[in-house]
Amino acid sequence: MDVSSLQTTLEPIFVHLRPIVAQVPQPIHDLAISLIGADCHNALVLDLDLTKDPACLPLAISKALGLAIVGASAVVKLPQILKLINSRSSAGVSFISYALETASLLITLSYGVRNQFPFTTYGESALIAIQDVAVSVLVLTFAGRSAAAATFVALIAASVYALLFDQTLVDAQTMSYLQAGAGALSIASKVPQIYTIWQEGGTGQLSAFAVFNYLVGSLSRIFTTIQEVDDKLILYGFMSGFALNVILAAQMVYYWNSPAPKQKASRKSADQIASGQSTAVPKSSSKSPTTRRRG
Repeated sequence: MDVSSLQTTLEPIFVHLRPIVAQVPQPIHDLAISLIGADCHNALVLDLDLTKDPACLPLAISKALGLAIVGASAVVKLPQILKLINSRSSAGVSFISYALETASLLITLSYGVRNQFPFTTYGESALIAIQDVAVSVLVLTFAGRSAAAATFVALIAASVYALLFDQTLVDAQTMSYLQAGAGALSIASKVPQIYTIWQEGGTGQLSAFAVFNYLVGSLSRIFTTIQEVDDKLILYGFMSGFALNVILAAQMVYYWNSPAPKQKASRKSADQIASGQSTAVPKSSSKSPTTRRRG
């Protein structure tokens, strides 16, 4: 269905909605104007006309997707964090993967801020990076590496200062080079996780909610970047990230009913007991102590 047909179909509803929209408080209209501009606001919001400007509808969809991604990013890693805390195990979760992703997100966030891109095109980078740091710290802590966790947090703090708050340390040209590398980091961040799942034969404590949300989010980001940001460095990074998110999602589906490594070990022991293979120490076959000889 094209836009004209959609407009014709919805027009009976729009007739009743236009008086209601006109009564909406001005601050809400101001917010819409800040997102899609005055012309598109007049066409889409006030007039409810989808055909007046062909560029307005894709822009509005892009903005809506961007806001949805930013909103979802605030909780996307919470199930993963809770899963680690409840299990007190980092099985199936790759620290290297999360560390590389954190670096990629910090670069993307800094690049977006410096180039004054719309917040809806990169805002999730800040929220996901914070959650990634939490996951990384938990993974190191449950692996018995608390000192490494503290060092990691210190490195992240120093990186944030250098990239966001002191632009004399990283100039614009260097920032462009870093953004070009961020795409490679985004790709590299998925590889250790994919390998860990393949090596362990299961997803362990990896959160399915995070994996599938990342898949949808990365696909949506391709659309919003094409619509709002004329920057191939960011676009190619999102496209490559989406390809590897597809692999992760496929692994999640394939290993859906596969038990965690500890559960596998327990099941193996149970099977051995059921088959009569006891691990108990065999009884001694030596003779009883020699009795005293009769004289």
